[in-house]
Amino acid sequence: MPFYSIQVPSDYYKNERLDKYVSIVSNGMNRSKLKSGIVEILVNGKKSKLSQKVKNNDQIDIQWEDNIPENIDPENIPLDILFENEDVTVVNKAQGMVTHPACGNWNGTLVNALLYHWGRKAINQIKDGSADEVMTKRRPGIVHRLDKDTSGIIITAKNRDSEEWLQSQFKNRNLQKEYICICFGRPKIKCGDIRTQIIRDPKNRHRFKAVTETKDGKYARTLYSCISCYGNYSLMRVRIKTGRTHQIRVHMKYLGCPILGDSIYNSEDKLFPKATLMLHSKKLKILLPNDSKLTEFNTKTPKRFLEVEKKLKSKYQKEILNKTK
Repeated sequence: MPFYSIQVPSDYYKNERLDKYVSIVSNGMNRSKLKSGIVEILVNGKKSKLSQKVKNNDQIDIQWEDNIPENIDPENIPLDILFENEDVTVVNKAQGMVTHPACGNWNGTLVNALLYHWGRKAINQIKDGSADEVMTKRRPGIVHRLDKDTSGIIITAKNRDSEEWLQSQFKNRNLQKEYICICFGRPKIKCGDIRTQIIRDPKNRHRFKAVTETKDGKYARTLYSCISCYGNYSLMRVRIKTGRTHQIRVHMKYLGCPILGDSIYNSEDKLFPKATLMLHSKKLKILLPNDSKLTEFNTKTPKRFLEVEKKLKSKYQKEILNKTK
């Protein structure tokens, strides 16, 4: 993917937005390309927005993608639908499926599949308007997301009213999201409450880090419970109180128990060298539009989890950690 880097001169004194500044400097980028093809903007190593005001000596690094398709097309991709009514569709997303079209993944996504399932027409891409408007157009009905290699429950909105309703539920955290994961390592105690800031790793832009004693980054909170241990492997139940990118993966790494099969935050495992990410969104409890009480959705444990557990049980004795050990 193309990159663009520039440092603001030390004698710069104006107070302009980043997108405007980059569009007027020599060899800069036009604002249309910034809005439609942007992948990431870093200012002094930190993720930033097009609206950020630049100042002297700022280091600006931009990554974008060309060849953006004109339309987002419906695609006949099978979906495991857990529940559906006139307002929402709840899907058990398969591992390997991207939630919505974005750079490098313009087709084969959950959005493409939903457009077909809902009987919708192709969506024209827009290249004018704010960055938020451009992105919103690409992800109709998507109110939260799962990483490509995370499987499990995701709820989507079938109309604008239900989309706004669900967005408010996620914003105000009026819901419960529970995941299961298999980790390499054992936590020191059975149950815990992880509270940190999450920042982008300055050494690797694809990674994030959990840090404390700073206000940088975004606050993240994760509750975990170790269900059982097999040798140096742990089966965990996790609930998130915030929704940050890679939050569970980063917090399990911070705990000293990186998730098995995590190619970003863990190394290849000797016992399971072909393992894929062992993280699954197993339960969602949420208030649906026009309902007065929470509705709970559950999924079965994925086959890949059962296969790993079977091998662990054949090699190790099951252990239950002490709550305060």
